[in-house]
Amino acid sequence: MTPSDASAGASAGRWSSLDRPPLNAAALRRALVTGDGLWTSLEVVASTGSTNTDLATRAAELPEGAVVVAEEQSAGRGRLDRSWVAPARSGLFFSVLFKPGDTVPQEQWGWLTLLAGVATATGLSRAAGVDTALKWPNDLLVTVDGEERKTGGILAERVEDGVIVGIGLNVTLTEEELPVPAAGSLLLAKATVTDREPLLKAVLRSLEEWYGNWRAAGGDPAASGLQETYAAGCATLGRHVRAELPGGRTLTGTAEAVDTDGRLVIRTAEGTHEAVGAGDVVHLRSVH
Repeated sequence: MTPSDASAGASAGRWSSLDRPPLNAAALRRALVTGDGLWTSLEVVASTGSTNTDLATRAAELPEGAVVVAEEQSAGRGRLDRSWVAPARSGLFFSVLFKPGDTVPQEQWGWLTLLAGVATATGLSRAAGVDTALKWPNDLLVTVDGEERKTGGILAERVEDGVIVGIGLNVTLTEEELPVPAAGSLLLAKATVTDREPLLKAVLRSLEEWYGNWRAAGGDPAASGLQETYAAGCATLGRHVRAELPGGRTLTGTAEAVDTDGRLVIRTAEGTHEAVGAGDVVHLRSVH
């Protein structure tokens, strides 16, 4: 075992829940780090502040396809520096390193956040039989007792020659463990599988597939099928929304499309259209 694997195994004795066993790093590497695929290394750590930060400090020396997984994050981050915390081994908290290089124009690298959303939703559908919707730009939603709830989030960060994509996913959190009432988990959404190892393998294999197609298309979201698939799974489209934009401005209207730059196109009450590239979006109601 590597030191990180050893520490992850040693920490297992601190936890009494047999429903939350530690990840088997060696088995995950055998399944995913095959030598002819995208994933070049996979490290499991018992606890860390942020897997994105861990990868960022070593991104220059690591090849594309490095993966860092944490059993617990003490300083996990979402958008706008919001915290992401959960009980140890209750979810999947991991980051991956992409280095598209010259094959994809840098102006298209912003699509990696949306690509990760599509790949995660696809992987979870296959492995857990749970319908996961996408909330623009980076949230993963499940349905719990007829209510739409956030079960995961994605945070992409640029490094010198690539992009680190971090994914946090609530897997076995109970109602009592949820950080806020609007949160959810795969367990609460009645997923058929909550074993984290097959879920992680499914998501990483889906990421590899979608990234390969997108890169082969030169980052073209239409040619790779990414734009169409994202739109089909995006719960934001067709909704009345409020977009809270940088600088304190607010925009309210109907979310109609995701354009070729990955921006959310909103039609205002006045009939004008505005493409939003950053900001918080609140779902208000569906349009019938």
